[in-house]
Amino acid sequence: MKKLLLFCIITISAVYSAQPFTLKSTGEAKEFSLTLYYGAQGKGAFVQYSGKKEIIPLQVKSFKVDTDGRSDGQPDIEYYVWNEMVGGKINGVYKFEIMQHQASNISYTRGKDNRKFTLEMVEDEKKYDGSGKYLLHGALLSFNHFYNNNLTITYSDRKKTAIELPAPDKPSFVRRSIIEDYNFDGYDDIAFSVPDEGMGVYRMFDIYLYNPGSKRFEKLKEPDYSRSSCSCLCDVTIEKDKKLLKTGCRGGARWHQDVYRFVKNGILEWIATKEQTEE
Repeated sequence: MKKLLLFCIITISAVYSAQPFTLKSTGEAKEFSLTLYYGAQGKGAFVQYSGKKEIIPLQVKSFKVDTDGRSDGQPDIEYYVWNEMVGGKINGVYKFEIMQHQASNISYTRGKDNRKFTLEMVEDEKKYDGSGKYLLHGALLSFNHFYNNNLTITYSDRKKTAIELPAPDKPSFVRRSIIEDYNFDGYDDIAFSVPDEGMGVYRMFDIYLYNPGSKRFEKLKEPDYSRSSCSCLCDVTIEKDKKLLKTGCRGGARWHQDVYRFVKNGILEWIATKEQTEE
C-alpha cells in the first residue's frame, strides 16, 4: 500500500511539473510573452517567444528543492536557474520558482546590459492537453502524457523520427517522461513509462539512449531475462556511483529487484536479484 501511494504521488508530481508555462512581462511599455518548457530538475529546457519560430535552449545553472515545510504538511518549493544559450554563449539568465504548479519570482536578466525583466505566469483557461516538449542535444522531442502515443524527434539537421510509444492500460493512467544518463556515458537520455497492465503498481519503461557519434536517440535493447525475476524494464532506477541500472516488479506478495551493468556494445548484463517481502 505504501508503494502504491508513493507511486500515485510521484506520478501526479511528474506530470504537472512537466507542463509548459506561458509567461508574460510586467511593467514594460511593450509587453512580450513566451512559453517555457522543461523536465525534471530543469533538464531539456527551452523557451519560445510568442510570434517567433525560433526556440532558445536553456542550460541548467542550478536547481534545488526546499523541503522545510514537509513537517507542517506544506508542499515543496522548487527553485530553477537557467542560462539562456545563443550561439553557444550565455545570453541571459532565467529564474523561476514553483510550488504546486504555481510559479512566482520569475525573472529574466539580459546579458548584454544586465537589465532585469520581471515575468508572471499566465493562467490558461483551457484544459491541459497533455503535450510535452524537451530540447536535448539539439533535438526537439514532442510527445503527450495522456491523449496519444506519438513521439516525434526532430533533429538539428531537420530529419525526423516518428515512434509509437506503449499506451497506458487505463484512461486514468498517465505517461511519465524522465531525462537521465541511463548508460553513464555523460549524455542525458530520455525514458517514457506507463503503469503495468495488472494493478498498475509498477511502471514499464522504454528508454532511448543518445548516441553522440550518430547524434541520434536509439532504443535501449532489453537484456536477457533468463536469470532475472522481472522480465521487463520496470521501475527503472540508476546508481550513478556504481554505474548500475536496477529494475523492480511485484510477484504475489513479494517485490523483486534485478541489478544490471552495461558491458561491451552497450549490452545490459544481469548481476544480481534481491527479494523483499511486502509490508
